[in-house]
Amino acid sequence: MRPLYPPIEPYAQGMLEVGDGQAVYWETSGNPDGKPAVFLHGGPGGGTTPLNRRFFDPHRYRIVLLDQRGCGRSTPHIADGADLSVNTTAHLIDDIEALRAALGIERWLVFGGSWGSTLALAYAQQYPQRVTELVLRGIFLLRRKEIDWYYNGSAGYVYPDEWEKFLAPVPESERDGDLVEAYHRLFGSADPEVVTAAALAWTAWESATSTLRPDPERMAETSDTRFALAFARIENHYFRHGGFLDEAQLLRDIGAITHIPAVIVQGRHDIVCPAVSAWDLHRAWPGSRLHLVDDAAHSAAEPGITHHLVEATDTFATAAHHGR
Repeated sequence: MRPLYPPIEPYAQGMLEVGDGQAVYWETSGNPDGKPAVFLHGGPGGGTTPLNRRFFDPHRYRIVLLDQRGCGRSTPHIADGADLSVNTTAHLIDDIEALRAALGIERWLVFGGSWGSTLALAYAQQYPQRVTELVLRGIFLLRRKEIDWYYNGSAGYVYPDEWEKFLAPVPESERDGDLVEAYHRLFGSADPEVVTAAALAWTAWESATSTLRPDPERMAETSDTRFALAFARIENHYFRHGGFLDEAQLLRDIGAITHIPAVIVQGRHDIVCPAVSAWDLHRAWPGSRLHLVDDAAHSAAEPGITHHLVEATDTFATAAHHGR
């Protein structure tokens, strides 16, 4: 089993002004002359962590991390009242492309998990000439049936105890309706305590269901109020708008990227992003390589998932690259 690479620190970092009063945090680590790779975090609203650098060989990769609008170290932060109207998939794609140009990178490997896989696919389909390879984990195509599975009851049959906690902030009269919309109403409350309680419950639901076995450390990390406010409110904003994508758009437009080498890593027991989405993507993209990991759920930190992700970046590290 391949482990993560040892911890490293960035050799450069900064804030990129991207318009709309937004500044996106970015950093680069590893080898300045290595193969460029960009890591797209999940959520949306999750932000990056030092662990994300460790999926890449620091001697062979120029590793680029960025915090998407409104979260992490990007400004303004949702917890500080950032404007969600200028936070859409199109905006995020523009931000990624602006960062690529600002860093003087011609083409790069794009790595994304969960929502990061959604964004990676959308970015690659718009800018296929900028992508050398794709490494995707926990596939999320943002189809309506995926949203309904996770937020409107089906996943609760697997985690009834955690589902009860997820329902708790929602008025009983609204629990049989669309819970994404119910949470949207909670997030619009004038009472900060209502908003905070809803954000913590939304975030706890995802944290509790992301790993095959309970992970108290992950639960503690994501229970931070500032993190939860960004994570929950940005996710809810995107999901109630279908990710600002047409239904099944990422499968419809797959022809734009079928020439790009791709590895898909999927936990068979993933409750957050069920394996059927990875299967549908692979069937639409026969040239992709799919790893269904039998002893894993959603988290990239699970050993089988980590192994195949590092294996993929190690394999692609030897491919020719362009850029600086």
